[in-house]
Amino acid sequence: MVTEEGHSDCCRTVGDVLTHTLVTALEEKEAQLDQELEYYDNLRDDDLEELRRKRLEQMKDNHQRAAKFRSEGHGSYTEVVNEKDFFEQTKKSKHVVCHFYRPSTWRCQIVDKHMQVLAERHLECRFLKMNIEKSPYLAEKLRIIMLPTIMLINEGRTEHSIIGFDEMGGSDDFETEAFEEILSQWGSIHKHN
Repeated sequence: MVTEEGHSDCCRTVGDVLTHTLVTALEEKEAQLDQELEYYDNLRDDDLEELRRKRLEQMKDNHQRAAKFRSEGHGSYTEVVNEKDFFEQTKKSKHVVCHFYRPSTWRCQIVDKHMQVLAERHLECRFLKMNIEKSPYLAEKLRIIMLPTIMLINEGRTEHSIIGFDEMGGSDDFETEAFEEILSQWGSIHKHN
């Protein structure tokens, strides 16, 4: 039989365990931060110069990569006008997201808005759009039967097709970040922190 006093002792014990666990975790984190501070305090001028040099080299590499991507059309949301252009673009870029649209389908304008934002955010991926009415051969070959359809193409292979808005919550007012998450899950883009 458990008395109220025994019950409160049990709760106090659980509370004590939780408090002890939290204090231990905080002490470990503080020790880790102290080690990092000590490391930085003990750096010599040569060490600091090496860190600066590596960071500058990394920044130059990032700039060169971004310039290369931009020269290949990355960073913008571009319309391709025919099948030949579509296949050329998918061969040139490792990651392509292509929105197949029809001007009379108003939900396609919603996709356009999000694709524009993501194209500017993710230089590692090529963002394209194609009027499916001007390309019946491609519509048949890719089995596009509902619009909007967004095709995710990685290394020349179709990885996934997003048909409609179900994957983004089924609503017309989905957030760009929901769309971004899906593209990230399929490897078309890298999420930035």
